[in-house]
Amino acid sequence: MAVKKTSKSSKNSKSFLKRIFNLSLKIFLWFFGISIFIVIVFKWIPITITPLMVTRAVENKLNGKEMVLSHDWVPLQNISVNLQKAVIASEDGNFLIHSGFDFKAIKKAIKNNNKGKKLKGGSTISQQTAKNIFLWQGRSYLRKGLEAYFTVLIELIWGKQRIMEVYLNSIEMGNGVYGAQAASQHWYRINAKNLSPNQAAGIASILPNPRKFKATNSTLYIENRKNKIARVMRFVGNPKY
Repeated sequence: MAVKKTSKSSKNSKSFLKRIFNLSLKIFLWFFGISIFIVIVFKWIPITITPLMVTRAVENKLNGKEMVLSHDWVPLQNISVNLQKAVIASEDGNFLIHSGFDFKAIKKAIKNNNKGKKLKGGSTISQQTAKNIFLWQGRSYLRKGLEAYFTVLIELIWGKQRIMEVYLNSIEMGNGVYGAQAASQHWYRINAKNLSPNQAAGIASILPNPRKFKATNSTLYIENRKNKIARVMRFVGNPKY
């Protein structure tokens, strides 16, 4: 009898593991299919809301603050090439030539972090776009893994031009200000297509912390960042996607 019980228990265990495996496989295949479908759809339609916008709205609601959201999607041709050059100069110098990941920058960031210097992520524009559009904020191995996955997808399906378009229309460029058009109106009272090199450098200079820094009436730290970005921009050619 003991042998039969052991055998029955073993069969039940194998059956349970098989069900878990089948369920996991179905979840993986559904996630894979749905994620690819969403990335394909987002290749063609304006993205009017992101997880970060929702997060900020919830944060303000919980803190009893009024959330004023400024966001106006515009096509890339209506965004000054100066701003495109400014974000490449400040955020991702190898954007046009890497495949989504700048391994030299990542290696340098890890080295600096290990030395106890100021934490820097080494994230590319592609990675930042993947995070902003598809994922939540914060640091975890799960989120970084999903970020890498979506980065590969958008590089393959969208291409550089669409990635830049989505990036410049979705990133936070001020407190409650998202995207190039809203930022241009907020900081300079002009349209995004009319940004001068210095104005573009001003917006790019605040991207590390757009809720803390100001593109106009800036601190000395931001003014120095603006000047540095403006100098680097001179060596960045007009992007050829």
